[in-house]
Amino acid sequence: MDGGEMNFGERLALRMDDLGPVAVGIDPHAGLLDSWGLPDTAAGVREFGLRTVDALWERAAAFKPQSAFFERHAAAGVAALEDVMEHCRQSGVPTILDVKRGDIGSTMDGYADAYLSGPLRADAITISPYLGPGSLEATARRAAAGGQGLFVLALTSNPEGAQLQHVGGKGASVAGEVIRSVSAWNQALAPGEVGPFGLVVGATIGGAARELGIDLGGFPGIYLAPGVGAQGASGSDVREVFGNARVLASASRSILGGGPSEEGLRQGLARTLDSVGG
Repeated sequence: MDGGEMNFGERLALRMDDLGPVAVGIDPHAGLLDSWGLPDTAAGVREFGLRTVDALWERAAAFKPQSAFFERHAAAGVAALEDVMEHCRQSGVPTILDVKRGDIGSTMDGYADAYLSGPLRADAITISPYLGPGSLEATARRAAAGGQGLFVLALTSNPEGAQLQHVGGKGASVAGEVIRSVSAWNQALAPGEVGPFGLVVGATIGGAARELGIDLGGFPGIYLAPGVGAQGASGSDVREVFGNARVLASASRSILGGGPSEEGLRQGLARTLDSVGG
């Protein structure tokens, strides 16, 4: 990345300031496809994704396609995802590809080849640090060099996550170590107010961060917060968990349920923005 160019976190933060802090999840699961009158096929998920982008590209801070809903249709589904990612790029909206990959050595390099370059290239991807955050440092360097970012799972919105993420307790939790590692990447690779490496912290975690002695306000990056809308978290929950930290709320069903009409999708996004104070 050129020294004078903004990093991914800075670019995303500007768009959040302009349009509000909501990432639209592109999650074409079977129920939504049916409600949109689309077939549960690769062609259906492709059409679903393209329509979502067309309706919301001028209003969304980011798009977050969920790779699993495309991958379940095998090679044709991955090809559909390639088309949706290209459509996002043409629209100029930042993409966070939700793939949750995490591995070591050349295997992780292969995932980086897949999602940080080529037809599936995203502006950022979600990754899992549970083979050790250090195993992902090479991917972080690669992302930073390409002007891209990562969102690393830390305190997730699913209740089962606590069984691993809270281990160690106050001041020594697994999640706390992940957060310290990602903070260090931002400070070392892209120092500034907003780094390119973010954290996935669920809007549904309540007081868990405080109980673990984690200061979410001190993180030099953006939080990606799933759980808003259909999963039950409200704007007040977001404020309770994160305070004044920089948060990008992720919502899918509460927005996509307004489809297939463009107006319905836009109204769904507007309601979500109102909820989180965007």
